Amino acid sequence: MTGTSEEPSDDELLKGYANGDQSAARLLAGRLMPRVHALAWRMLHDRVEAEDVTQEAMLRLWKIAPDWQEGNAKVSTWLHRVASNLCIDRLRRRRETRSPDQIPEVADDAPGALERLQTHERRSALLAALEKLPERQKLAIMLRHFEDRGNPEIAEIMGTSVEAVESILARAKRSLSGRLEHRRDQLGLVGDGR
Repeated sequence: MTGTSEEPSDDELLKGYANGDQSAARLLAGRLMPRVHALAWRMLHDRVEAEDVTQEAMLRLWKIAPDWQEGNAKVSTWLHRVASNLCIDRLRRRRETRSPDQIPEVADDAPGALERLQTHERRSALLAALEKLPERQKLAIMLRHFEDRGNPEIAEIMGTSVEAVESILARAKRSLSGRLEHRRDQLGLVGDGR
């Protein structure tokens, strides 16, 4: 190491370590390890693995210290290359060893099991509540919401006016809402105003 008041270079510190200077090793590790750890953390998003990579990269640096050729590469560049390769290896192993449960699902527009179950429960509760409605209200609801018919068509089927159908539907919806009110939380109807 030089006797100047300037900080020694990474090359000088590595050469000092190779010659048995433990203070050079501590100084070099303190300088390089935080940057290597930050790189590993950004690549792996796992603190433990980032620490493992940092330690492995530093071990490799210590092993090559006696053979280090000053001027061929910067110590920090060499160390970052080693660390990034170690990270890439770990990322590949993660992909290869992933169990089917860990493989991300492909986006699917179909409803999930919970949503289907909740839809089934809603439908069952609605059908049970529909059974308790007067026949004309039940018919109007079935035509409108289960068969998707418009009010003029419903009026024609029921032999009444469109205004009468609107009134029947409004009464039926209030009645259904009242009958289902105690099950709103269970049916997942909280806050959706149905």
